[in-house]
Amino acid sequence: MAAQELNEADIKRLALEAILEKPEILIEALSILQERENAALAEAQSTALTELRDDFEQNAPIFGNLGGSVTLVEFFDYNCGYCRRAAPEVKAVLETSKDVRIIYREFPILGPGSEIAARASLAARNQGKYQQFHEAMMALNGQAVEASVMKVAGDVGLDLEVLKTDMQSDLVNDHIAGSLRLAEALGITGTPTFVLGDEIIPGVIERGTFLEKIAALVPE
Repeated sequence: MAAQELNEADIKRLALEAILEKPEILIEALSILQERENAALAEAQSTALTELRDDFEQNAPIFGNLGGSVTLVEFFDYNCGYCRRAAPEVKAVLETSKDVRIIYREFPILGPGSEIAARASLAARNQGKYQQFHEAMMALNGQAVEASVMKVAGDVGLDLEVLKTDMQSDLVNDHIAGSLRLAEALGITGTPTFVLGDEIIPGVIERGTFLEKIAALVPE
């Protein structure tokens, strides 16, 4: 037993000496571990994506070509500056490509104002004004808080009393809970995050990149 412990100690000592002599070994080892972790995450995401793909559209607003051959899913938060930057790119893609439908997943993770905005947006569907409200919120200057959300709602012609009631509906509750569940299962932790084909893509995407990826998914 003592010999075995000595051997283990020797191995640790030699490894430490090697690292001290050539620090790049540690960097290489960390890089390999990161690659393995990324590969494991990608595999887990791929499996989850296959299992959950049909859940994206549950209780979700869907726009673009509803019969399109390519589905783009966006997880977003109205208080996310990068989401606001991405909004014109997404709109341009929908206007340019007639093969795409987009599923909006409200993912309010940046505070109480974000949840108020998400609830108002989802509730606006009952008055047929989701898209108008969504675009106005993405163009908002300043934080989404109750006052600014209600001002935007009034500006796009929503009945505020009806809206406030609908914000507490089961449809709204189920959508937000569903987004949180999907995000957790897919390892989505930030906004915006897009799901396109078999890819989960975090961050802002330029329209050119969007269109290239979409073109590769359109059946010939």
